Amino acid sequence: MLLAILLPFLSFMIRGKILTGIVCLILQITLIGWLPAAIWAALSLNNARADRRNEKLIKAVKQNQR
Repeated sequence: MLLAILLPFLSFMIRGKILTGIVCLILQITLIGWLPAAIWAALSLNNARADRRNEKLIKAVKQNQR
């Protein structure tokens, strides 16, 4: 999470979203755009974590139905 706030573009790049990381870097270059870029990266990271958590829950429910 700290990486998403300090270096938002790098947070995207590490997760394999290269094009999104480049767009975020362009936004981050401006001082005004750094704050929205940091918020965007943090929200994206939280959404990715929630997606992984939901996939685990769905998998567990499907296994229990068998």
